[in-house]
Amino acid sequence: DTAAEDDLVIETGAAPVFIDSVSLDLLAGSELDWNEALIGAHFAVRNPQAVSGCGCGVSFAVA
Repeated sequence: DTAAEDDLVIETGAAPVFIDSVSLDLLAGSELDWNEALIGAHFAVRNPQAVSGCGCGVSFAVA
């Protein structure tokens, strides 16, 4: 993929991370990690601003 004009692009590992300008404040302070388990591999986001999240870890709510 390619970044949109207003995307923040972080290139510190094997794959670049694109964050759109709307999501940037919601993800401030977050950590992105790669997990490999028996059920499969996936990215995990730890967001200190999240006050609740769904069981699968895909969505969250901030205060």
